[in-house]
Amino acid sequence: MTISHDDGLEKGAVPEHATNKEEQGLNKDISRRDAVQVLAALPLAAFLSWPTAEQEKVRNYVDGALRRAVEGNAYAPKFFTTAEFQTVRVLADMIIPRDERSGNASDAGVPEFMDFTMTDRPNSQKWMRDGLAWIDAQSRSRFGKPFADAAQSQREAILNDIAWPSRASASMADGVSFFNRFRDLTATGFWSSQVGVKDLRYQGSTFAPNWNGCPPAALKKLGVSYAKFDRSKLRLNPD
Repeated sequence: MTISHDDGLEKGAVPEHATNKEEQGLNKDISRRDAVQVLAALPLAAFLSWPTAEQEKVRNYVDGALRRAVEGNAYAPKFFTTAEFQTVRVLADMIIPRDERSGNASDAGVPEFMDFTMTDRPNSQKWMRDGLAWIDAQSRSRFGKPFADAAQSQREAILNDIAWPSRASASMADGVSFFNRFRDLTATGFWSSQVGVKDLRYQGSTFAPNWNGCPPAALKKLGVSYAKFDRSKLRLNPD
């Protein structure tokens, strides 16, 4: 089970990273804890409504602090064990896989983002650690190996049992709860980065000199038209 572009989530590639100087400058304006809490809890639409300067502060901080592994420096997780971190990486990449358009969750530094989040948000640590233990126990019970070592088809079999709450059995309740939270955090880490917002084609306050309306194909699909707004066909009252 994966989330593809057709499922409504657009993916990005490896983000550019803030320099240490940029990180230090941000520390004067927003604390590390505040940045993580904002990114993990704030709906994306609300984040995009912030002034551009404020968005850049948060993005630069997160990119610089969490993406050092992508820059070539080995990342040592502060919260996750080595085995847990590998499971996090595998699971996140199944949720946002690499394709012809862009990189996967690991390419964007999502596992590092999660480790950072868990360190600064202790209240989230229990569900994360319990959930990783649950998914490993499922894999060991079914296939005799931890989730990270299982075959892709075996991993997908587990996720197919927990990814759709309405279809999941009562015995999968713990897994469903964990996966929903993990999927949300994966998306938050990916699309809160500078490259993630660019990949969404968000243009901010870009000036549009012309507006040509909704594309004809979309109007047809919706069953609507601009006909009643055609000024050439309007009957104006001479009074």
